[in-house]
Amino acid sequence: MVNKLKFSSCGHIRSDLAKDLNFSKLKHCHTWVFHSFSGVLVIGSLLLLFVVSIGSGYFYNTNSFQEPIVHDNANRTSKFGGECNVFVGNWVPDESYPLYNASECPFAEQGFSCLANGREDKEYLKWRWKPRNCEIPRFNVHEILEKLRGKRVVFVGDSLSRTQWESMICILMTGVEDKKSVYEVKGRKITRQIRHLQVRFSSFDFTVEFYRSIFLVQPGTPPKHSPKRIKKALMLDKLDDINKEWIQSDLLIFNTGHWWTPTKLFELGWYFQIDGKMKFGMTINGAFKKALATWKSWIEKKVNTNRTRVFFRTFEATHWSDGSHEKCDVPQKPWSETNGKDESVFSDMIIDTVRNVSKPVTLLHVTPMGAYRSDAHVGTWSDNPLVPDCSHYCLPGVPDMWNELLFAFLFSDQQYQIH
Repeated sequence: MVNKLKFSSCGHIRSDLAKDLNFSKLKHCHTWVFHSFSGVLVIGSLLLLFVVSIGSGYFYNTNSFQEPIVHDNANRTSKFGGECNVFVGNWVPDESYPLYNASECPFAEQGFSCLANGREDKEYLKWRWKPRNCEIPRFNVHEILEKLRGKRVVFVGDSLSRTQWESMICILMTGVEDKKSVYEVKGRKITRQIRHLQVRFSSFDFTVEFYRSIFLVQPGTPPKHSPKRIKKALMLDKLDDINKEWIQSDLLIFNTGHWWTPTKLFELGWYFQIDGKMKFGMTINGAFKKALATWKSWIEKKVNTNRTRVFFRTFEATHWSDGSHEKCDVPQKPWSETNGKDESVFSDMIIDTVRNVSKPVTLLHVTPMGAYRSDAHVGTWSDNPLVPDCSHYCLPGVPDMWNELLFAFLFSDQQYQIH
């Protein structure tokens, strides 16, 4: 009998169950707990057959990750009473944070290690996301390492995806006794342009990988006789050609958005292409929507969701002090209000796409929670202080909370809303 994860009133994992936890893959349906199975047996063979038929979709499959996926915004009842939308809440002070020391984690990129780069205030490290009416369970890193044994975790996206990848590795390394047993498979160093990084936790036989695919769709050369201003064609109807390397994974986390701007597209000579034809009049929002449709089709046709658990993270809030992305004022405390940063057209399109995928995909709607965290950005505490940064977050920091949410979706039985 598989024990299920339970929460105490303060949201922590109950210690009497921690040793017997079995976080496994659920079929695509809601999970029910039968407190008196012996009573069912008494009813008789016909009724038992009926119960088994109805419940056949509720059995655990221990080969991979999966749990019920909510494709709409139906309300869920939390164990604390009321509805639980894990993405609606606020940040609360918590002295138990941060989860790790970046100076002790070789995979925390120098450009995101704000303390090492001279940031003196530390209050930005001491905040925890508190959803309304429920709690995000505190995880046990040793249990998670065991549950990841033999698995392949893959992040796909831009540099914000890379920060979450780095964060996960640093979190997991806190539970590894022999730090040298965690290494990049080919000895590669983290750089902004590298296409693939693969970190192996050899003692637990799993990898955590990052694939740089900033648009998710395929960049290419423009057709012959194109105008000189066109340097690259972004093929909106073709997924990135490295997609074959993503498929055989157990956990697959996507993001995109920060490169879909005029300065990173048109001003650099990137234009859109569909079916081999350039689309000069297409807007960035229209192109983004088409790219998401291509991603959706790929998920439905290529990904075996009986094995692979798929997540898509929404657009991460930025806090530039002006419209030119040149001024970045980083306060010492989070904002008390979202000031409109909790809304994003890109996030809306991602949410709509995820809802309409015919296969199970879980949304990580981090836009609202990031909206408050103007205090957590890199600012000028990077490896290049002359270039301010109000897009990326310091490590440790906000990306750690994205991973705590990821762990909650993977390893708890609580039902969460996606929006």
